[in-house]
Amino acid sequence: MKNILFILTVLVLSGCGYIFNGASIPADMKTISVAYIENNAQLVNPELSQLLTESLKERIRTQSKLNIVQTGGDASFEGRITGYEIKPISIQDNARPIAGANRLTITMSVKYTSNKNKAQSFDQSFTAFTDFSLAGRPLQAQEKELVRKVTVQLVENIFNRAFAQW
Repeated sequence: MKNILFILTVLVLSGCGYIFNGASIPADMKTISVAYIENNAQLVNPELSQLLTESLKERIRTQSKLNIVQTGGDASFEGRITGYEIKPISIQDNARPIAGANRLTITMSVKYTSNKNKAQSFDQSFTAFTDFSLAGRPLQAQEKELVRKVTVQLVENIFNRAFAQW
C-alpha cells in the first residue's frame, strides 16, 4: 500500500512541474535558449566565455527536463562577463611584501527572460571567487582549475536564481 501511495505522489508532483532536484520549473515550460556569453572584462581569459556558456547548458541538461534550442525558447539566458580579477588578499611579510593568499574573482551580468512567467525574469550581476596560494605552484599551473571552480559556483547561483527561487 505504501508503494502505491509513493508512486501516486510522484506522478502527481511530476505533473505539476516539480522536479526533485530543487528546481521549480513551470510544467508548460519546455524549451530554453542560452546565448553565447561574451567576455567584456578588462582582463580576458580566452577560454572563459565558452566554458561558462557550455557549463550553463550542461547544468540545464542534467538538472531539468528543458530542451535547449538556438532561439525562441520558452525562456532564455543572455550574459556577459564583466570582471575577471586576480588580486592579493593578504600580505605575508611587511618587510618584503609577498601575497600570502590571492583571490580569483569572476563577475558576470545575466539576463533571464521567462516567456511563461514574466515575474521570474531578472537582469542581475553574479560574482563568485576562490582563494589560492602561489606557494609552490605558479598561477599558470593552477589557473585552469581555479576558473573551473569559480565557474561551477557561478552556474549554480544562476541556475538557482532562475529555477529554484530559494
